[in-house]
Amino acid sequence: MAQNILERNNVKVSGQGTQPMLFAHGFGCDQNMWRFVTPAFEADYQIVLFDYVGSGKSDLQAYDPQRYTELTGYAQDILDICTALDLKDTILVGHSVSSTIGILAAIASPQFFERLILVTPSPRYINDPPDYVGGFERSDIEGLLDIMEKNYIGWANFLAPVIMKNEDRPELTQELETSFCSTDPVIANRFARATFYGDNRSDLAKVTLPSLILQCSEDAIAPTEVGEYMHRHLPESTLKLMQATGHCPHMSHPQETIALMKAYLNVPLPLS
Repeated sequence: MAQNILERNNVKVSGQGTQPMLFAHGFGCDQNMWRFVTPAFEADYQIVLFDYVGSGKSDLQAYDPQRYTELTGYAQDILDICTALDLKDTILVGHSVSSTIGILAAIASPQFFERLILVTPSPRYINDPPDYVGGFERSDIEGLLDIMEKNYIGWANFLAPVIMKNEDRPELTQELETSFCSTDPVIANRFARATFYGDNRSDLAKVTLPSLILQCSEDAIAPTEVGEYMHRHLPESTLKLMQATGHCPHMSHPQETIALMKAYLNVPLPLS
């Protein structure tokens, strides 16, 4: 059973350390997006990479439309991997929607995890006036998902540069666009709906683990107000506003991402 899960999610384990660092990729991406960051941690940690079912080189035969209609289905992927590898004291590093997915996994089974590193997180992408700025009007999201259904390639061409920003590095935008286009459009649309229509604000208070929030300074997907909201509502959280711009600092600004992660991990956790 454990081997099935490792194959299902294309799990790769490396590194010389014993404490696990589990890296969870964002929407439309795969584990390869972490390649600029993980080498910096391989000497000290056990690195665990994977692809969600429906992404990357996961087993598409294992895709269950009902399970993956909600983000809890993706959180179960993480918990299945933790169980299969018998992970303990795991540092969960989640990008974008995987920050929320990681939070859901940590609430459901905190025994697997030591702390969370949340890269450009958002608990809610749609504005909820007067008190919450998510970055999008509902009509914006409806329009994006409509384009996604009718013209998936056009949607990828439009969204990739918005997400990546950093126009001086077009190869990163191209990589993200290619990643979007390599995902089955029906699966991608279902994941997008779970992501962009989700509202996980009420889950933040349930988190019992310490967390680091990495907030980019110019992020069209998760504006700075979102990072500040996360920090206010997530117990034991540390917020770092990055010089990095865009929504994928682990790709566009890996050195800053690594430095902030290492500085956070070098501070001992308070004794409980």
